[in-house]
Amino acid sequence: MVDKRRPRKGSMAFRPRKRAATENVRQYWPDVKEKRVLGIPGYKVGMTHVSYIDPTEAPTKGQEIVSAATIIEVPPVLVYGIRYYDGKNSLGDEHTDNAAVLKAAGIRKKKENKKINLEEVKDVRLLVCTQPQKAKFGKKKPEKMELGCGGKDIKEKIEYAKSLLGKEIKIGDVFKPGEFVDASAVTKGKGWQGPVKRFGVAVQRRKATGKRRHVGTLGPFHPAVVMYTVPQAGQMGYHTRTEFNKMVIKIGSNPSEITPKSGFPHYGILNNDYIILKGSVPGPVKRLVKLRTAVRNNTPKEVKLTFISTEPR
Repeated sequence: MVDKRRPRKGSMAFRPRKRAATENVRQYWPDVKEKRVLGIPGYKVGMTHVSYIDPTEAPTKGQEIVSAATIIEVPPVLVYGIRYYDGKNSLGDEHTDNAAVLKAAGIRKKKENKKINLEEVKDVRLLVCTQPQKAKFGKKKPEKMELGCGGKDIKEKIEYAKSLLGKEIKIGDVFKPGEFVDASAVTKGKGWQGPVKRFGVAVQRRKATGKRRHVGTLGPFHPAVVMYTVPQAGQMGYHTRTEFNKMVIKIGSNPSEITPKSGFPHYGILNNDYIILKGSVPGPVKRLVKLRTAVRNNTPKEVKLTFISTEPR
């Protein structure tokens, strides 16, 4: 008999559950009055555990606590251009004159910079490319993306963006320990799965219909269609997800201090700056993770780190 008290099977918050189109996920940028870059991409290295003095307002405030943490390697990104917006549409791009930076971004022939009417500009973004070859885990092709800029007004944003044109941006230039960030990535792919694993529906008893790992009904007689809410087999995993309010525990430029002697499993040795976030982050090892200043809460906390595990996991 149906239990009317049980919650429905499968969250309606994530529909459609289909494969992500790209691992270079899209992000929106908050309106920040401080002159700064609002995000940076990195590559997931793995997880460890740390202990620190709890700076939050939790019952454990001021006490030493142990927490799982995620390590992300962040090679510096190259700013190869600026993109101007009138609010919704792009007004054009402005590229750097540095040939080496354009080559790294995969731009063989530079186009002439379009003349932009600055009076129409309402927002500006940085055009950057990653340098995965510096991470040395086998990836060579760079990802190109936009990064948001903060500033009091559009004039300050444009001046700040132009000052970064053709330069490298490091993780230490973007975030500080104790800040909160949002992490966006594509989750682990689990392929085609049935409704029991995909939605958590109950396994049928042996004599029900001759089948066990399927839903008991696909819906009522009327409407005479199968509703999209019915748990059915399909793609599981490899979805775009964003984790909000991940606290930055540490930002370091000496990777040897946290790297196990045998290296990180399935990743290897760290070679660049890194960031340690409290908790987990979507995606498997080596997956591109895009970090953004938190849109919900960004009141920095003073984090006093006492221990980082370097034992191989």
